[in-house]
Amino acid sequence: MNKHLVVVTGPTAIGKTECGIHLARHFQTEIISADSRQIYRETAIGTAVPSREELEQAKHHFIQTIPVEQYYNASLYEFEVLDLLNTLFQKVDLVLMVGGSGLYIDAVCSGIDDLPAVDRDIRESLAEQYRNKGLNALTKTLKKLDPASYEKVDLKNPLRILKALEVSIQTGQPYSTFLKNERKKRDFGIIRLALDMEREQLYSRINSRVERMMETGLLDEVRKLSPLRNCTALKSVGYRELFQFLDGTVRLEDAVDQIKGNTRKYARKQMTWFRKDNLYRWFHPADVQGMIAWVESEINKSIK
Repeated sequence: MNKHLVVVTGPTAIGKTECGIHLARHFQTEIISADSRQIYRETAIGTAVPSREELEQAKHHFIQTIPVEQYYNASLYEFEVLDLLNTLFQKVDLVLMVGGSGLYIDAVCSGIDDLPAVDRDIRESLAEQYRNKGLNALTKTLKKLDPASYEKVDLKNPLRILKALEVSIQTGQPYSTFLKNERKKRDFGIIRLALDMEREQLYSRINSRVERMMETGLLDEVRKLSPLRNCTALKSVGYRELFQFLDGTVRLEDAVDQIKGNTRKYARKQMTWFRKDNLYRWFHPADVQGMIAWVESEINKSIK
């Protein structure tokens, strides 16, 4: 294969954007964002969207392209990225995918199960149940409709619960019966690298990033989005904690501390996800030259 997708991933705040830009400039190519929240237009500060200067250094795709009200998922992302890759590979041999959303990355690299479309009425009805009755009511329903999914899914993750219920109700069959977990073949090579550093250093970077977000207007961004708080895009860290502050249930300093703690927790989940895949080669973010050398050696091996 002479066409390659190079994945650059790792936990939040570790420096993926900077590394991606260095690699893009070296290989004279473009970047596909693999961040499930940076795709929304209105969440620039809370999702750490690359700055204007960074976007000018390398062409980025899937950054701030849809409104927060629009439904989006990994299946749509897989379809749209593969379509874009067909176009990009006509002019370059290597494309970068940079981001920390493991499900989105896996959808492009390995494929995602083909699931039936869900009627908007079903989706909105379940979302209303979640708002009015809470997550516990949804998990009880899932246990009745699909015991297999109930045993495997993260019962604290409303997005996973809602997805399983949507498909189960739409089709009348358990969501778990649609999950084949078959790896799809791609007509391009895939090179995976992940970033890592000492935990305390990463935590310090996370805390500093949250403080910069607050200094640059995160609270104002959240305040403007408050009428849309029930949108899935705004259920993420940084937004839900500040919505609580706006509701008067927590002090601002406590909300900020919660953002830092929940972001650290999210980073640990990301590392667990990526370490399950032994195809990743791990690098410190400062070792850009090592990344370049390894990518070039992998390309040479694949085309010999």
